[in-house]
Amino acid sequence: MITCLGDVFFPEVGVAMVRLLRGLGVELDFPEAQTCCGMPLFNSGYHHDAAEVAARTVKLFERAEHVVVPSGSCAWMVKAEYPGLLKHDPALRAAAESLARRTRELSQFIVEVLGITRIESSFAGKVTYHDSCHLLRGLGESSSPRVLLRGVPGVELVELPGADQCCGFGGSFSVRLPEVSSAILDKKLANVESTGARCLVACDAGCLMQMGGGLTRRGSRVKAVHLAQVLAGEGDA
Repeated sequence: MITCLGDVFFPEVGVAMVRLLRGLGVELDFPEAQTCCGMPLFNSGYHHDAAEVAARTVKLFERAEHVVVPSGSCAWMVKAEYPGLLKHDPALRAAAESLARRTRELSQFIVEVLGITRIESSFAGKVTYHDSCHLLRGLGESSSPRVLLRGVPGVELVELPGADQCCGFGGSFSVRLPEVSSAILDKKLANVESTGARCLVACDAGCLMQMGGGLTRRGSRVKAVHLAQVLAGEGDA
């Protein structure tokens, strides 16, 4: 499941994920009819419309052994909200619960399902890691991305002060309250630059968009990249 932000703004992340998983021996299928997971609709209160998206997505991925998502936010939406959105149709709810059990964020899939913690990658340098809100608080995941980063021979992981604090994106939050969003972002980026890392790693396209844009506007030398790009050996820090 490539996500709409990945499709429109970060296609290189999808390419990196495919290259990475194929290199780990995973047979991949990409349903071309997939769309947004429905989270923007759900968060804006359009639950009926979100349920229609959920029903379509559940059917689209019903034959997949595992569903891998390069986004804690979208993985959380599928796992936490789809069953409730489809509760009025017993068959769809059962299918949603099945999909929820089979869905993993990328780092979780590699560590928990494949049992891999060390990946040989050409990526090298000092990096720091940002915990995206849905991956950390929604899925309770903070370990797998760090385990994988520490398992790359050429990567030095420096812990980010306030790593568990929001970057200020929050989907439509950054549009509705831009001043607050910018203030949160400024604090986050100051912490990033204090680490001395040349690369900021995250597992969510929304966070990458927010922080990458802020780093560019600051003229910072720090690059924002997705974990998949590090593990696939795209560039260096």
